[in-house]
Amino acid sequence: MKNPAVLQFLTQTSAPGTYLLPYPPQSYDAVEPLDLEEFLMSQLQSGDSALMQELGDFPDDDLEVELVEKECRTVRHSVPEEGVELDSHVRDCVQSYTQPWLMVKSPSLAVLSDDSSRTLTSSDFDLRSGLTPDPRVEGLLHFSNHDDLDRFNQEARQGNRHPELFALYPPADEDDAVEIRPIPDCPKEHMGDRIIIRCQAIKFEIDIEPLFATLALYDLREKKKISENFYCDLNSDQFKGFLKPHTPQTDHSTLSRAAIFSITYPSPDIYLVIKIEKVLQQGEISDCAEPYMVMKETDSAKNKEKLEKLRNQSEMFCQRLGRYRMPFAWATVNIMNVISTATLDRDTTDSDSLNGKSSSLEKRGQLPRRNSERFGTMEDQCNMSAFKPATITISTFCKQEGDRLSDEDLFKFLADIKKFSSLQRRIKTIPGTIRLDVTPVHDNPVACLSTELIPVKPLAEKNVRPVKEVLEFPSSEVYVPHSTYRNLLYIYPQRLNFVNRLTSGGRNITIKIQFMSGEDPSCVMPVIFGKSNGPEFVQEVYTPVTYHNKSPDFYEEVKMVLPARLTERHHLLFTFYHISCQQKQNQTGASETLIGYSWLPILSTDRLQTGQYCLPIALDRLPVNYSLHSPERITPQVPPVKWMESHKGVFNLEIQAVSSVHTQDNHLERFFTLCHALEGGVTFPLRVREEKIPENKLEHELKLSIISLSSSRLEPLVLYLHLVLDKLFTLIMQPMVIAGQTANLAQIAFESVVSIVNSLHNSQELARDQQGRNGLLATYLYWVFRLPDSNELLNTGPGGVVPSTEGRYSTMGRASATTVGTMLLQSRLRSSSNPDIPAPHSAEDTEVKNILSAKGQNNPGSRMSTYVDVSSHPQSSTGGTRPSNRKQFHEELALQIVVSTGVCRENAYKYAWFFFELLVKSMAQHVSLEKQDVPRRSRFSDRFKDDVTTIVSVVTAEIGTILVKQQKELEQAEKVNISLAFFLYDLLSLMDRGFVFILVKNYCNQMSTKTVSMPTLISMRLEFLRILCSHEHYLNLSLYFSSPASAPVSPCPSISSQSSSSCSFQEQRILGLFELSQEFKQQHYLAGLLLTELSAALDMESEGLVQKKAINATYSLLCAHDLDQRCTRPDVRAKVATLYLPLVGIIIDSINYLDFTVSEARGGKSKTGGSDEDPDNIPPINQSIAMAIAGNPFNTLARNALASMASVVRLSLLLLRGVRAPLEHLSQKENQTRMRQAEEHFWTFPGRSGCALLLSIHSAVPLADCKESVVGGVLRVLLHCLTCNQSTTFLSHCFSTLRALVVKFGDLLFEEEAEQCADLCQKVLQHCSSPVDGNRSQACATLYLIMRYSFSSNFSRVKMQVTMSLASLVGKSSDFHEEYLRRSLRTILAYAEEDTEMQNTPLPSQVDELLRNLNSILSDTVKMREFQEDPEMLMDLMYRIAKGYQTSPDLRLTWLQNMAEKHKNRKCFTESAMCLVHAAALVAEYLSMLEDHKYLPVGSVTFQNISPNVLEESAVSDDILSPDEDGVCSGQYFTTSGLVGLLKQAAELFSNGGLYETVNEVYKIIMPVLEAHRDFRELVSTHEKLQRAFDNIIQKGHKRMFGTYFRVGFYGAKFGDLDEQEFVYKEPGITHLPEISHRLENFYSQCFGDALEMIKDSKDIDRSKLDANKAYIQITYVEPFFDDYEMKDRLTNFEKNFNLRRFMYTTPFTKAGRPRGELNEQYKRKTILTTMHTFPYIKTRINVIQKEEFDLTPIEVAIEDMQKKTRELAVATHREQPDAKMLQMLLQGSVGATVNQGPLEVAQVFLNEIPADPKLFRHHNKLRLCFKEFIMRCGEAVEKNKHLITLDQKEYQQELKKNYNRLRENLRPMLERKIPELYKPIKPRLGNRDSVKRLSFRRALEENS
Repeated sequence: MKNPAVLQFLTQTSAPGTYLLPYPPQSYDAVEPLDLEEFLMSQLQSGDSALMQELGDFPDDDLEVELVEKECRTVRHSVPEEGVELDSHVRDCVQSYTQPWLMVKSPSLAVLSDDSSRTLTSSDFDLRSGLTPDPRVEGLLHFSNHDDLDRFNQEARQGNRHPELFALYPPADEDDAVEIRPIPDCPKEHMGDRIIIRCQAIKFEIDIEPLFATLALYDLREKKKISENFYCDLNSDQFKGFLKPHTPQTDHSTLSRAAIFSITYPSPDIYLVIKIEKVLQQGEISDCAEPYMVMKETDSAKNKEKLEKLRNQSEMFCQRLGRYRMPFAWATVNIMNVISTATLDRDTTDSDSLNGKSSSLEKRGQLPRRNSERFGTMEDQCNMSAFKPATITISTFCKQEGDRLSDEDLFKFLADIKKFSSLQRRIKTIPGTIRLDVTPVHDNPVACLSTELIPVKPLAEKNVRPVKEVLEFPSSEVYVPHSTYRNLLYIYPQRLNFVNRLTSGGRNITIKIQFMSGEDPSCVMPVIFGKSNGPEFVQEVYTPVTYHNKSPDFYEEVKMVLPARLTERHHLLFTFYHISCQQKQNQTGASETLIGYSWLPILSTDRLQTGQYCLPIALDRLPVNYSLHSPERITPQVPPVKWMESHKGVFNLEIQAVSSVHTQDNHLERFFTLCHALEGGVTFPLRVREEKIPENKLEHELKLSIISLSSSRLEPLVLYLHLVLDKLFTLIMQPMVIAGQTANLAQIAFESVVSIVNSLHNSQELARDQQGRNGLLATYLYWVFRLPDSNELLNTGPGGVVPSTEGRYSTMGRASATTVGTMLLQSRLRSSSNPDIPAPHSAEDTEVKNILSAKGQNNPGSRMSTYVDVSSHPQSSTGGTRPSNRKQFHEELALQIVVSTGVCRENAYKYAWFFFELLVKSMAQHVSLEKQDVPRRSRFSDRFKDDVTTIVSVVTAEIGTILVKQQKELEQAEKVNISLAFFLYDLLSLMDRGFVFILVKNYCNQMSTKTVSMPTLISMRLEFLRILCSHEHYLNLSLYFSSPASAPVSPCPSISSQSSSSCSFQEQRILGLFELSQEFKQQHYLAGLLLTELSAALDMESEGLVQKKAINATYSLLCAHDLDQRCTRPDVRAKVATLYLPLVGIIIDSINYLDFTVSEARGGKSKTGGSDEDPDNIPPINQSIAMAIAGNPFNTLARNALASMASVVRLSLLLLRGVRAPLEHLSQKENQTRMRQAEEHFWTFPGRSGCALLLSIHSAVPLADCKESVVGGVLRVLLHCLTCNQSTTFLSHCFSTLRALVVKFGDLLFEEEAEQCADLCQKVLQHCSSPVDGNRSQACATLYLIMRYSFSSNFSRVKMQVTMSLASLVGKSSDFHEEYLRRSLRTILAYAEEDTEMQNTPLPSQVDELLRNLNSILSDTVKMREFQEDPEMLMDLMYRIAKGYQTSPDLRLTWLQNMAEKHKNRKCFTESAMCLVHAAALVAEYLSMLEDHKYLPVGSVTFQNISPNVLEESAVSDDILSPDEDGVCSGQYFTTSGLVGLLKQAAELFSNGGLYETVNEVYKIIMPVLEAHRDFRELVSTHEKLQRAFDNIIQKGHKRMFGTYFRVGFYGAKFGDLDEQEFVYKEPGITHLPEISHRLENFYSQCFGDALEMIKDSKDIDRSKLDANKAYIQITYVEPFFDDYEMKDRLTNFEKNFNLRRFMYTTPFTKAGRPRGELNEQYKRKTILTTMHTFPYIKTRINVIQKEEFDLTPIEVAIEDMQKKTRELAVATHREQPDAKMLQMLLQGSVGATVNQGPLEVAQVFLNEIPADPKLFRHHNKLRLCFKEFIMRCGEAVEKNKHLITLDQKEYQQELKKNYNRLRENLRPMLERKIPELYKPIKPRLGNRDSVKRLSFRRALEENS
């Protein structure tokens, strides 16, 4: 019902879209809600009805608090060693990493709506083999009359209806689905992209000793080592035996040869470096490497003794020095190159996993965001998670240089390798190979060990070699909080400087590194990780020795596990030794000589020592109590300590920690230390770093440390985020007793939380979800947060996990419970946030001030009274069970939010989502812990409710302020609005629901008072309500089970009631149900609000987006009910339906305001059009009510409504598909309204009722005068249905209706609706190829009926349409299945055979013929699919198909156009143009049959000037096919304008292809037509185009490039049809032989693999010598060949390259079988090929049909060569602009002194003597004459050159002249000698002269012909 105020309000608005009124209409305000709890109690207790009790029963509680055990990757959690007392911080860390997750779960619609994806159609995918027909549709031909058929169809439609109507609708717009709250990912240990590298082989040329490999990744771009070392060796058991004395045991974990490396930031400069070490031995590295460089194991005979000697030597060194290593060699490979290459090679079939890329990055949600600068450099084109496994083989090692071992040196080497892409010469290399396998890791492999050596799941069954995870040192920060205990230390000794030490002792230096817990040698701890093939943990490690180097560099990495509890006695001890490599004769003892000691205490002022150090070295002995001081600051001792270099630092090292216990950040360390001081057990003054803090200063220092938390660096703050927030929340919750005083740190801790939340949101590096929530905080809240004293919860929680009994925090001195209670009470009274003092408010926000002041003055629950109340009564007044002296976290948090001020307040409300979710989770835990059985009203104190009310008011006010003042921040307002809605949504599960409804009412009304534009206001309220309505118990909350007691009498009759003739009271009462009354809004609160919003939105005439939002909100709600398992019973459904009755009234009222025109650009997928959509949404309602709404029954509708009714149905289908409604269907508003009303009667189910409606229309057709247009309209709708993606059930009804239409109105359809008939054939044929059996059999039945009912009158047209449909289906459709289509053809044949009525007619045979033709088209088409990658073969097939359609001009035309399109895509413009010329000739043929006009071409003959090939298009004789009947040649192209259009396209393409002369020929055909039509504008344009073409001919001249031609022969049975076929291929202008060869080889090797062989020469192929299992391709370059007489006509370059049919290639040979030989034995074979058609043609390869060969004798070869040389010289000399270089090059080859086989040699071989054989006289003479001309041309060229040379070339010119003169003199005697016989008089007839039985080319041809 429309409120007059709304109408007035809408009419008064000044401009559309600007509803800026101070107050929206009154009806828009939210009404006062019912007191829900009260109502429920009274209603349910009154026992009104069993149904109400059953339906209205709420569950006791929605929100469950659940403990979920942490999923652990490894078999056990990583925890500190047992039996050690941990300090508080480590204990907290370990507890945080191992305790279960605590989640508050509420089942919500987000879970339920997943059902929408389940398909409710049953499709039978049983694919049977063999061409047996599909089951036939029953009773297809058995209906005697139309009524029976209609009745049968109607019954079928009524059966098997789906209960879930909306499951068949497309899902609603995702963009609007604000109610889906994303669940954050569970916190996990960070991992980058992981690859596994397996070491398969490390081999050198000789194998004489054990070798050890170390693998690590280095990032050259960041100059950083990005992984720890992985150690492995592949030594044989013999070599392992050499080291037995030094290997006490071999643990299984050290046998690994495979490692998993992780790469977080892929960059193209990541190198895998493999360093090889060997056992220390005497000599420099070069000496030790020499045998490897000069000897080979393969030369064993030669080197056997030497190798044996070397082996013995190495065994001796191993026995003696086996514990020491020396550097030997290294190798590297760019691992990213390997990965990116393997990614490129990946098969297309693997594309599924390729798509995983994005997910692998999204998983690592907290890496720098894609838009940050750093990300741009990270992902360089390689997909880490989806590359093919690759094998890397490195074939050279670089020898290590003793003075270049440091990492800096390594990076220089890598930079050189990158720059020069190979090793520099100065790097000595050692031959050898490393073979590594690289594969991506998707799941953990079995037998994997974590970096701490804990087995990772899944475990291996057998004792297999383990795979080790290698720890990554990411090249940049990683923002993922710690989730596992890790405590590792890495020591990197870097350099020693002993240069100034004079003693000769220290030259082979090693450092022994140990981790000590005290100074006694027995205190050494076995915490150092061992290397390969040894113990897992060792006590000491030695660095490799560089021979005779006093200041060695080190590259060693020592990894150790730190004890969890560190003391000041723990330190690193370094002992320096000189190692004697050579055993002195009298020396039997150790090989070590002590040089000195150094050490490093592991803690400095209680903080872990990391970073760079330069330590001094103490000689002889260690000072007493040395471990308590660092070596630089040791106290003076007696006797004094001797220091090297007078106590200077000489030993450089670096220490790095990877620890989830040691924060390595000053602010965090200070904060944690001071927090733990509050737990007791510390002595004052407390030492923090350098300062000492007395007890009375502790509070002040703690506050400072809390404030400075947000100043800590982002990375450590994120790493320890969970712990930091836990501590802060504890400080908010629990007052601390410090020095006997209670310190309340709540306010300052809260401010710190706000500050951290703000800085995390503002960081560019951290990701947010679509609701703007910081991912890290959302994860913390969802998984981690628990009440600060929730250990009791752990005891009672469902997980049953028993925690440590000790509380989280204990106050100093562990006072008794009573005193603690008193202290807590005092602290509440003395709350630091002090609510009694009014907080200073920012001036601008007076509204918030008013809200707060109102709370303080008028409310009985104001702060002061609450405090007094609490202090005077032990029990709280609300009837709760908890003692009132316990401080509750949610209360304290709400209080802090309310009293916050300034920036803190601003940020708390800006990121309100965080505090809302925090409140909800703490409230849920509170309820679960203490209030499980307490009624909702008494769960929370009044004070807390006041605070919540205040918070909601302030947040609403904030939203309004943003909307009014800061338009730019609209997105921010939307996010706050959504978070507020979720807050109230959650409160509905926890608090008194009536109270929450009041909050909702306050929100709605408070928003309405804002001066916000109406669309924005509705949009905000809609999103808010959409979230609330998505509540699990929305239906119960809306009291759907309680109908209004009586329908109110509407004060003004609605539109529908006016339209009814008379209204009884009963009808008035029924109509009242359809109105959105006050009572309805009050009782069904949320539903009422949503419908009010919908009504207001639909009234917005120009606001399509708002309408769309409102409709989507309602629609998604109805979908949810439909899929809700609780609403399956009919009685429940009926109740739910009544909740939406007002929808009908709203829609009828709003019909005039609906906006169907929301543009695609604004609305994305536009899904508006509420009027058509929402009636579908109404659950079925009583028919009489529907009639009352409709106003009058269907059959009295105006006649002219019938035709447009079909349009409405089609429109509805469009809307259901989410397609924008086309405007043209919306005519006459009045008719629309009435039709929509009628539709409500029929359209209760989108598909079937649509069919029912259409049938109703066409049964009404005889009554109407508009039969044709109605049938056409109905057919259009049905065709549209077939186009949409529909269910099988719907399609079967659709086909039944279609068949009914064909049976009833067949003649009408086939005659009047020719175009639709074509559409019909295409759609039905498409369904015939469906893989779904049901759809296919329905389509077959329909197609057969179409043939049967068109047989008498229009069968030829249907035949044509079906054939054309198949052609277009095959050519374009992607979802077309050939095997199913064949089966359908077989089924249709079965119908024809079984149709007894028609057996005596020609129908069965005609159907049979048609189906055979279709089948042959299919076969060629399927082959086309196979050859998509082979363009030539594809064109051949298309050509064949087009040829098959020679008798169907329309289809031939279609295929010629398809070919033209394909050619054009391949840039073969000439061939594309030729296809169109052929098409035009075809059209001309048929036009000349129809019309006799002078200006039209006389058929294809007119086109032969363009190409003789066109004559193929001459039409078949008239008696076979007549163009004016049978629906033949009915397409748009078979007209004069169609002809001109085709020719114009062809001319354009010829122009693109550079054949400008042909453009002229084409326009010669067009011009007469244009002149006859007096189309002068077109004539102007035509002449312009011709001018351009002629200009191009003149300008480009000789520079034009035409095609290049190759002969390609295919040999071998593998080629099938192609075997022994030869073609001439036309390729683009400058194509070289290797290019085409490579292209064909690539393509065919994909087909045949290694079986393909390319034949490199052009000799004849002997089939007997070919391998039958192979495929051979022979490619030869050929040139166009012309006879002399042809050359007279072919003058221009174009003419020599157009209309080519003959090509030639030459093959040199000798009688001996070699291709080349001496001049006098060099023969040449010329082969001339003739093709079937002339080039250019409609394809780029043409079959060779004739082959002729001529052999030239050596003298003939010489004649040809000399003629060619002479010709070249003549051309170069007589050019208009001579090219000096070209001329000189030719001269050099002609008169140069040193030309091998040059002219002089040719003359000496052939002209020196007169030949003995008279047959050769003529050749001899011809050659002599050639030389005469040649020498003359040389003279001219030398003269010409004289004028072209520069000054500096004079000598060169003289040299040329001299050479020329010498050549002339040498040739003169031979040239002057004549053969007398040749000059005798000519006899009448000459004998049969022959050159090896060959004639000149002309004569040979004549004879052959």
